[in-house]
Order: sequence, then structure tokens, then C-alpha cells
Amino acid sequence: MSKFFRLIGNELFKIFIRKSTWVMFISLAALVIFGAFLTKTLNEMNTTYSDNWREELQEENEQFEKEIAGEDGEGFVVTYNGEKIAENNYYLENDIKPLNYGAWQFTLDNAGLVSVISLFTIIIGAGIISNEYNWGTLKLLLIRPVSRTTVLFSKFTSVFVFGLIMMIFLIVFSLLTGSIFFGFEGFNPKFVISTAEGFKHVPIISELLSSYGYKVVNLIMMTTLAFMISTIFRNSSLAIGVGIFLLMGGNIIVGILSRYDWVKYILFANIDLQQYKTGNVLVEGMTLGFSVTNLIVHFIAFLIISWLVFTKRDVVATGE
Repeated sequence: MSKFFRLIGNELFKIFIRKSTWVMFISLAALVIFGAFLTKTLNEMNTTYSDNWREELQEENEQFEKEIAGEDGEGFVVTYNGEKIAENNYYLENDIKPLNYGAWQFTLDNAGLVSVISLFTIIIGAGIISNEYNWGTLKLLLIRPVSRTTVLFSKFTSVFVFGLIMMIFLIVFSLLTGSIFFGFEGFNPKFVISTAEGFKHVPIISELLSSYGYKVVNLIMMTTLAFMISTIFRNSSLAIGVGIFLLMGGNIIVGILSRYDWVKYILFANIDLQQYKTGNVLVEGMTLGFSVTNLIVHFIAFLIISWLVFTKRDVVATGE
């Protein structure tokens, strides 16, 4: 086991010694700062409520209703305003003062940036095997007294340790940036969320971990797929291209094929587990248990194929 952890440490060293890795962190930090600046400038999300918050919510509802009255039929304004009215009524009926926008909610909003981390992790995962072949360094790695299986899974684990480090960086940097731009709401304040069962008043940390956790599923599956493609074809460009295409276009593929019942067995129809929380299930008849099982089967299949190819293939460097 100590050899396994030493290999992971060696792989992480090789990842973080590259300038491109630090460019990824700088890019992620820049996106967080830009998002904070944009939110602060537009002043759309950071509404503050005073001690007269009940009157303020009622005034908001009156304004929303006027906007709805000026619309013809259904549309974005009607849907959005209707949801905001229902949310405001929940606050009023349950005597809950709305939480002012601050660092925690800014960090929660940044859960969407996990897709950027997924992109970076795919790039790392796609190159961690194929680059060893292309550079001719895999032979040197395999002459060590460790099995190919250990080498493979140390690389695979290293990719996700890198993703975890980026995730922690995103959360911590978002909290710091949000505190500077919007202030800090206190430790683990409660706020209202919309679920399939209706509105709920929940601790914000649990919702933050939940939102980021749902995004991690996509990261794990797409990176494992890219890792498998890289292992099979020894081509990082192909693995990155396919990984990014499926990361961005998975939902589009499901939407195109949604009229077919068998689409529920496709990986991309099951990868967003948050659909069961919101109630917006992509394919009728799917359940959380079905999707989790589907993901586990795909994950194991990707790993087994990677293991079979890596352990059985002769190691020949490019050009030999």
C-alpha cells in the first residue's frame, strides 16, 4: 500500500510541476472574481432586506403581479415571477426573513463552475496515460517492483485527487471572494430552496455540499471515460476531444433521442442525479435507484476495459 501512495505522490508531483496546471487554477480564480464583479455590478442577486422585510416582500409580489398582467399567455416572465411570488409567500406564511445575499450564496451559485473543473480534470486524465506512451517513459515506470494494476490505479486515483484539490480551491476561494464583495452571512445560515416537494428551509452548507456533490458525479464519469479512451488509443487529443464533446453535448444527445424508451439506458440520461431532487426527470419512468445502478455499471465497465487494455498491451513507445 505504501508503494501505491508513493506512486500517487509521484503522479501529483508531475501534475503540479507543469505550468499548465497553475494556469488552470489561475483561470478558475479569474472566473470566480469576474462572476463576483458581474453580480455586484448588475446588482440582481444581492437584494437586502431590512426589519420591514414583510412589507418589502409584499411590494415585490405586487410588482411581479403587475409584470405578469402585462404579459400575453405563458412565457419566461410569467413562469419566473410566479415562482418568485410563491417563494415570497413561503417566507411570509412561515415568518422567515429572507437571507441577504452573501459569501455562502455566492459560493453556492459557483457550483456551475464545477463543469470547468470537469474540463480541466478530463484534460489531466486524458494525458496521464497516453503521455507516458508518447514520451517513452512508461517502460521506466514499469521496471519498478510494482504491478501494472498498481501503476494504472495510482494514475487514476491521482486524477481525482487533482479534481478534489481544485474543488476545495473553488469553494474556499469563492467564500473569500464572496466575503469581500458581498459580506459574510454567518456560519451555516439557513435559506429557502425549491424542491420537487415544494419549498424547504435548510442549512446552506448542506445545500452547498449537495449541489457540488451532484456536479461531481458528472466529473467522475466523464473523466473516467476520457481515461479509458486515452488508455485504449494512447491519444490524449482524442480522449480530450471526446470527453469535452460528451461533457457539453450529453444532454443534447438525450434530448434528441428522448422519444425512444431505450434512451434511459444511456449514460448521459442518468448522469444528472439532481433531476430527482428538482422533479424534472429527463426520461419518464426513471428512478434514482435506476440511475445510480446505471452509473455504477458504466463506471465499472470503463475501469475494467482500461485495466484489460493496459495490463495486456505490449509497451512500445511511439516511433518504435
